Amino acid sequence: MNNQEKKDLRIFAAQIRIALLEELKARGFGHVGGSLSICDLLAVLYGKVMNYKPEDPKWADRDKVVSSKGHAGPALYATLALKGFFPMDELKTLNRPGTNLPSHCDKNKTIGIDCTTGSLGQGTSQAVGMALGDKLKGRPSRTFLIVGDGEIDEGQCWEAAMFTAAKKVNNLVWIVDDNKRQLDGPTAEILPTFDLRAKFEAFGFDAVRVPGNDVEALYEALTKTPEDKPIAIIMDNVKGSGVKAVEDTPANHSMTVNAETWDSYIAAVKADLETIEKEVV
Repeated sequence: MNNQEKKDLRIFAAQIRIALLEELKARGFGHVGGSLSICDLLAVLYGKVMNYKPEDPKWADRDKVVSSKGHAGPALYATLALKGFFPMDELKTLNRPGTNLPSHCDKNKTIGIDCTTGSLGQGTSQAVGMALGDKLKGRPSRTFLIVGDGEIDEGQCWEAAMFTAAKKVNNLVWIVDDNKRQLDGPTAEILPTFDLRAKFEAFGFDAVRVPGNDVEALYEALTKTPEDKPIAIIMDNVKGSGVKAVEDTPANHSMTVNAETWDSYIAAVKADLETIEKEVV
């Protein structure tokens, strides 16, 4: 990746954050912390790594994203809108009656969403099945599975991980958002995750730990394709990443704040975006 490509992805990540925050501002509340923490990942996936067609969202050979942490749907919606899957104005309908953008991902409602998720843990098993199906059919598709660090408290995740490695489903990439917090508080206090990289390696994965906001490191990890093992990427992250005021709010899983506060979050990201745009490469 050259410096211009890296800059472009950082710009895209900031644009996703701005669209996400505008989306949540329109509703007044929402899952902000865990959505912000995957914006850099989504920028790399949709900006450089994945093969997809906004004009043909059900293209059989497309790469797929499964956000098993379904509450991060608003970040995916912002990304899909920016990439032309549906109009940007639709973001303002988030979680309203009759919307196509529910609080959690729903493939039957939202164009570009590949898997319905929300009950934590279930997306992992679905992703394994989707990827294995593509592999058996000889498709070139890859599936990228996003899992929360609080979510992996669920035993189903580890059953799906064991199956992934046992069947060598190497067209599936597990991505754990290790942002150190879950709904009720820090993961270290509720149920420590211990060494996630070592865990996945013990389960038969080629595992790596990378900074969750480093687009270059994410790109290198996401484009690695071992022949006989699936990949697990542990994103060393901060919940609310990219907005310092949200990062510093302990209860940032879902937040209800006034319009002025949302505006302050948006202004902070816009300032960061202007700084990135002025960088000389």
